[in-house]
Amino acid sequence: MKKGTVLFLCVVFLGSVGCNSVPLPIDTGPVGPDEKYLDSTFAQGTGILLFGFIPIRQNTRFERAYEKAVARVPGATRLTNVTIEEKWFWALVLNGYRYRLEGTAVGPK
Repeated sequence: MKKGTVLFLCVVFLGSVGCNSVPLPIDTGPVGPDEKYLDSTFAQGTGILLFGFIPIRQNTRFERAYEKAVARVPGATRLTNVTIEEKWFWALVLNGYRYRLEGTAVGPK
């Protein structure tokens, strides 16, 4: 096999390497007397470390996912029964981190 073919195959397989975290339930406050359950929702936020040290949307991926999940349900003000999970992936010049959040949207009665 030629070196170029081997290098190409390594790049293809390294681009798809990744890991998953175990889903982690987060203890959130109970639904208050003036609130009601609306619907289940989810969202994700992705951040990248370019060359292992240049963050691109890395530090805000958690809050972006939470805001998207709340915004997906009309009238929602917060989430309860939250479960988070993170997936990591690697390529030649970057490390990627995908944060996923699931929960139940809660809003005023």
